[in-house]
Amino acid sequence: MTVLNEIHHAGCFIVSEEENNYSRDQITLLTGHGVLQPGTVLGQITASNKYIPALAGAVDGSQTAKAILYGYADTTSADVIATAITRLAQVRASDLTVDSSLTATYAAQLAAVDGPIIVR
Repeated sequence: MTVLNEIHHAGCFIVSEEENNYSRDQITLLTGHGVLQPGTVLGQITASNKYIPALAGAVDGSQTAKAILYGYADTTSADVIATAITRLAQVRASDLTVDSSLTATYAAQLAAVDGPIIVR
């Protein structure tokens, strides 16, 4: 029998969200972070308002989880406009890509977003 493996697809981590895509926003991802997968937990750089994968050791604002990338994005060579979940959603923790430095705090940080993102 053939075994099929499903890869992550856009929005695969969403349990529920607000109607009419209200939970989603267009954001700018900063160049230089390679190909990012759907479900990547993002932090926002305060000075530029651009997003990168959240890291606890950062000191530029991106140390706080603020959003979750909706689909794939290739930031290898340029900034990218992408869709992210930024408010009022429930997401599945097992489908998120989170830096190990944030595993203890990212759920609480997302819940603290104005219009919380709840990690289940």
